[in-house]
Amino acid sequence: MPSLALFETHFPSLVLKSRGKVRDIYDLGDSLLIVATDRISAFDVVMPTPIPDKGKILTALSLFWFDFLKDTVPNHLLGADAGAFPEPCSPYQATLAGRSMWVRKAEPLPVECIVRGYLVGSGWKDYQKTGAVCGIPLPKGLKLAEKLPEPIFTPSTKAEKGAHDENISFSDLADRIGPELAARIRERTLTIYEKAAAYAMDKGIILADTKLEFGLADGRLILIDEVLTPDSSRFWPADRYRPGSNPESFDKQYLRDYLVDIGWSPEQPPPELPETVVRNTRSRYLEALERLTGRGLDE
Repeated sequence: MPSLALFETHFPSLVLKSRGKVRDIYDLGDSLLIVATDRISAFDVVMPTPIPDKGKILTALSLFWFDFLKDTVPNHLLGADAGAFPEPCSPYQATLAGRSMWVRKAEPLPVECIVRGYLVGSGWKDYQKTGAVCGIPLPKGLKLAEKLPEPIFTPSTKAEKGAHDENISFSDLADRIGPELAARIRERTLTIYEKAAAYAMDKGIILADTKLEFGLADGRLILIDEVLTPDSSRFWPADRYRPGSNPESFDKQYLRDYLVDIGWSPEQPPPELPETVVRNTRSRYLEALERLTGRGLDE
């Protein structure tokens, strides 16, 4: 049974650093507390209706992937046992359990690191207009959702809540953060994608694309925020994948499709979501967790 949804946290004795589209972040002095709420966004707009257990699913998946990738790239995780968090967090242990991470501080890079392995979403629209994705030329005649000849790195700006990310070229990225660091995060992003995509395929899931974030901690490049969740990635069931059509998915594409079907646009106030959309979105996120990790929420 789903638990009661958590839309927003309020911890009076902790210092709230920021509220993102999904996460509430608290400053613990020399570290941070990241709490994954049950908020959900689509087209960079936060919906008024939360998805029960979504934050717990995101946290469980991120913890799985941080462990899976620990020999590939270091990350910001210090711990995920709410009972072992710094003492100021103890009054909120019940709320934090299963949906929070205690992490080291890092200087976030001002960019979203996106890698695309399949031609879908905004990449498909770009390809139809230009024959390229984010300025990267692709072969002619590719179909919707077709696998690309090789994964491509397509960074974007990191927008504030309510604003829209904008795709940038690799040269723009190099101008912003320096060519050496830009090359390092491109290499890390592609390596992470390829390793995760191979694992997911073994579980019957196509990892179509994903978005990663990196930061600098004591001069070291580390993986931060969430990693390879249905919020930041497209997951498709491999047995039902057919190039030329929009695949079924275990991510927020279901919600995006619903919003398009009802004629909503991001310039309008976001609508309350009907119970069927809430339930179906939750079930897709939960299936991604179960398929990828072999475990449910209560295990």
